[in-house]
Amino acid sequence: MDERRYIRVILPLKLDWEPCYWTDDAGLTAGMRVSVLFAGRRYVGVVSAVDVAPETEISRIRQAGERVARLPDVSEREIAFWRCVAEYYLCSVGEVYKAAYPTFKIEQEETGARNRERLEARLAAYQEKMQRARKEETRVRYKAVIDRIEQELHPERSAMTAPEAPSLTPAQQTVYQAIKEAFPKTTLLEGVTGSGKTEVYLKLARETLEAGRSVLFLVPEIALSRQLEERIRSVFPDVLLFHSAVSPVRKREIAAILRKGRPAIVLGTRSALFLPHHDLGLIVVDEEHDTSYKQDAPAPRYNGRDTAIMLAGIHGAQVVLGSATPSLESLYNAENGRFAHVVLKERFYHGEQPEVRVIDTVAERKKRGMVGHLSRKLLFEIDRVLKEGGQAVVLRARRSYAPSLQCEECGTIVKCPHCNVPLSYHLDGRMVCHHCGYTAPYTGVCAHCGGALQQLGAGTQRIEEELAAVFPDARVARLDSDTPDADESRIIHAFAAGEIDILVGTQIVTKGFDFSGLSLVAVIQADSLLGQQDFRADERAWQLLEQFRGRSGRRGKQGLLLIQTREPDHPVLARLQDGGDAPTLLAERRLFFYPPYSRLVKVIVRDANEKRLEALSRALAGELATVAPNVTGPYAPVVDRLAGESIRHIRLLLPRDRALTATKKRIAALLAGFEKDRKYPGHIVIDVDPV
Repeated sequence: MDERRYIRVILPLKLDWEPCYWTDDAGLTAGMRVSVLFAGRRYVGVVSAVDVAPETEISRIRQAGERVARLPDVSEREIAFWRCVAEYYLCSVGEVYKAAYPTFKIEQEETGARNRERLEARLAAYQEKMQRARKEETRVRYKAVIDRIEQELHPERSAMTAPEAPSLTPAQQTVYQAIKEAFPKTTLLEGVTGSGKTEVYLKLARETLEAGRSVLFLVPEIALSRQLEERIRSVFPDVLLFHSAVSPVRKREIAAILRKGRPAIVLGTRSALFLPHHDLGLIVVDEEHDTSYKQDAPAPRYNGRDTAIMLAGIHGAQVVLGSATPSLESLYNAENGRFAHVVLKERFYHGEQPEVRVIDTVAERKKRGMVGHLSRKLLFEIDRVLKEGGQAVVLRARRSYAPSLQCEECGTIVKCPHCNVPLSYHLDGRMVCHHCGYTAPYTGVCAHCGGALQQLGAGTQRIEEELAAVFPDARVARLDSDTPDADESRIIHAFAAGEIDILVGTQIVTKGFDFSGLSLVAVIQADSLLGQQDFRADERAWQLLEQFRGRSGRRGKQGLLLIQTREPDHPVLARLQDGGDAPTLLAERRLFFYPPYSRLVKVIVRDANEKRLEALSRALAGELATVAPNVTGPYAPVVDRLAGESIRHIRLLLPRDRALTATKKRIAALLAGFEKDRKYPGHIVIDVDPV
């Protein structure tokens, strides 16, 4: 009698099919982990189906290896979620599995399983010792060891507390009730900065936990999670923090807690979506407009906001998308009735909206109104704020000391040898490429003609230096991606505590922080935000400036936003001053058939051989035009060479109709066929809904 059972297995690979294996393990079920050989290498796969009918010749089907019993099973909900993500973002289920369970995570799970076995043996030994102990002090000592081991074995025994409900203002209570009534629709909570959206989130979270279900809070970046963590922990002391800076051991503990199925509250970045959630009742996506929710590489190139909605659908959870400046996609969905839309118009402390003033740096230079890269008008306002005991934050969207270097003799811009971008000068004597990480020592001499190198522009380091020179008694600090992680947390806490007077930084300083002493925010060289070559440039600039504006003037005081620019009449600045909002931008998008009125798919082709790239990308665009109605390209992006490879983009605008899913599948099939027919694997990437 043939006892073979045929199974399908998901492997952490880019495969558009799930390999079939046979097993004689009668107890094997979907979700279990098995060790299998594929193409000569051993992988830990997930059984996706059992007792299937083989679709290939039986003699070619290999036997699966042993069940990896020490690794926890993957739930049906997790696999269903992976399939949703893979289908939408046109990647393989295996690539989603790899994102959810990367190699290091599997290794950590295996190590954890072995550690657990050792701990259980140690626990049994101490329990036996305690039973044999005659002296009370010896039993107390053994009991303390046993308690520590049990806490390590069962971290989930720290149960969620039942906190008091946050008190809401009448406006917050109205919004809260509207969100409750909107379920099962996703709710877009549009609340001006400082309106108290977090209090609404916390009350919803409390009710969800009381109902025996779990909560997931998503934030776009780690830095933002640290301040929100304090707010949540004040109500939910047992909140589980999950992001890339959390240790692998702690991540494993969090996964174990969630697998136990007890109600829990998780605060994390987009990767927290792939935790083994048991029964989610609420997902909050804070700052839903933020582009940091988008995964650029590797696949799946997903957007955390949209993927959260997929996950909620699988769990039957409520979704709340919060922002002071909602994305146009979310506003479009609200306009069409897919989302409920509720608005918090008043600030929690009833303060006025911060004033906006634009400073024309061209005019200021003509009348000697500039001190370095800072206008005298800005310096006057900073001085006023400091004398009043307030704080200021200055945004410069470029880190380093000087964003580029140019030879005074021959005019050569010093560029990265691997990327078509200028090298930035840093105060530690390095020239750095902020795209591939290439570094070279700064000599001050042109490598082409020997002329002197001139530093162009000003990054955060130079702005910090200039401010410190003008205000020698002020405490000035800098926050950008060059800031070490440990210092980042310290600086944020120090500024919140009033221990820093002026904070200089890149876009990170515009995020959803709540600093009670902040009364002035300023933007240096705003033109770098306004002059980007992208149809989303105005939306991004408006969102960033509006968000930054809202950081000032908390606790009932009116704040001030100063913007230094060479383009004082730019439409985004006029909209900001006049109180214009996103609907105007939506009308512009409709006119040109841009998202959200269409779906955007970007095909990226990279090759070290530029001639081959040019020829094959043109051929690919021609083939894509047979399945997509609106194809642009191939064209070179602003940064057209990275890490030694030239780049071409092909843009596809697809109608939002019933044929959308089928069209996307045809595009994916065409790309796979093109790679195979032209023997061009590894050069083409597909990005659905790029930002």
